Amino acid sequence: MRLSRSLASVTVAVCLVLSLPYDATPHARVHARTAVAPEPFGATCRSRITGSRVTAYCHNPYVPVDHVSLHIECDRWWDLDSDGAAVAAGPAQTVRLTGRCWKEVRSVWVSHRQRPQDRKERPAR
Repeated sequence: MRLSRSLASVTVAVCLVLSLPYDATPHARVHARTAVAPEPFGATCRSRITGSRVTAYCHNPYVPVDHVSLHIECDRWWDLDSDGAAVAAGPAQTVRLTGRCWKEVRSVWVSHRQRPQDRKERPAR
């Protein structure tokens, strides 16, 4: 009889704890920070291969300056691949990048970089 009374009191205690409303349970009060959407960035580039010559046009429709570089991979093993110098494409500006291989071109791509000094801090909200 004694065991059933202690079991009954434990059962009642568990039921009372489980029936507490959610708001009554303790929890940490941490406020989530709202993330600021990044400012749009990046020029749109088109490239054209004509024989061994490469021409790329990059247009930057955004305010931050985009530093674009032309990269050319040549098809022949003895032909040197090239990585062009970064050219600043300002807001609403189109820049032309050129390069070449001695023989055939295997692949071409343009890299984009936003330099830290060109980033403008947005005010906190």
